[in-house]
Amino acid sequence: MDLTKLTITQAREGLKSKEFSATELTRAYLNQIKNRDKEIHAYLTVSKDSALAQAKKVDKKIAAREEIGVLEGVPCAIKDIILVEGVKCTAGSKILENYIAPYDATVIKKLKQAGAVLLGKTNMDEFAMGSSTENSAYGLTRNPHDLERVPGGSSGGSAAAVAAEEAMFALGSDTGGSIRQPASFCGVVGLKPTYGAVSRYGAMAMASSLDQIGPFAKNVEDCKIVFDVIKGKDSKDSTSLDSSKFKVQSSKSQFKIQNLRIGIPKEYFQKGIEEGVEKLVKTAIKKLADAGAKIEEISLPHSEYALACYYILMASEVSANLARYDGIKYGASATANSQLLTANLLDVYLKTRGRYFGAEPRRRIILGTYALSAGYYDAYYLRAQKVRTKILEDFKKAF
Repeated sequence: MDLTKLTITQAREGLKSKEFSATELTRAYLNQIKNRDKEIHAYLTVSKDSALAQAKKVDKKIAAREEIGVLEGVPCAIKDIILVEGVKCTAGSKILENYIAPYDATVIKKLKQAGAVLLGKTNMDEFAMGSSTENSAYGLTRNPHDLERVPGGSSGGSAAAVAAEEAMFALGSDTGGSIRQPASFCGVVGLKPTYGAVSRYGAMAMASSLDQIGPFAKNVEDCKIVFDVIKGKDSKDSTSLDSSKFKVQSSKSQFKIQNLRIGIPKEYFQKGIEEGVEKLVKTAIKKLADAGAKIEEISLPHSEYALACYYILMASEVSANLARYDGIKYGASATANSQLLTANLLDVYLKTRGRYFGAEPRRRIILGTYALSAGYYDAYYLRAQKVRTKILEDFKKAF
């Protein structure tokens, strides 16, 4: 039996019936990483010893005939922007090359409490800025289905790990498509939860009003299982919401698609959409209609401004959030580099950030700082916030 082919549900049943042990399941994934990841480069850090220790704990519970949870003994991967206590967390950047996480993110605490086995940390575009995982300071990740293609990004390492069967599921983060797009590129299921559904505490911030943590998995059922574990209110994240607001239909319940009304925004099918993607989306719409769903064309008139609005707001929040990487509190510092001569505090700031940030973070910091500057705040940032409100009103009207 190839244990890396199993779904979460199948793995749990196999562990309960003692067809295999959690240690055997974990070793199967570690061997897959050893055999395939040299060419894919999905992982930045592999936590072999701690993963096997976690698996042995699950095996002891099974041997003692204790009930195991739905994720106990299930091997997973974590995007390297989410803190795991005692494990290096680089966010794909040289400025955090030797940073060791001092605590667990809330989602990691929940996964550990659920008994999941953490295999390691996955590659990503630097500080989640990119859509190809080519912007990592530690080398690009390749698409497991075609090594000459990208896996998408910024959570490309997590998507590639699941697609290459180097993890049963993985966590990523999504600000402007960083779960959804690599899931599509790699042929796995990715979920970008509603903002606030999952705590962001312990995830390095890119754009705080947009960031959200979510799962990658082999199928929709597995994605739901992981989401149910990580969702919920967190006192350490004031933007998080009570999990009762996010009730997901049970796979065992009888869902009637005939009761579903699906809106298709006409603005989404205009010049620029890739022909193959448009064909697949329209095929899916037809299948839903044939199954009995009611399809309605709707209008989201302000959607044409969404991308411009996003780039102003995202860059502005990046400028604020990345200000903390200054060479003083933590991370790389010009003061520790004999080649970077620093005469004063300003030198430390400028030379640290100029040397250790990659081109993409520097570009977005500059754009965001410009949009937030006194002379242009009203013209750019404030106007983008007003457009964002108009886009939100379009959706409220549609529903």
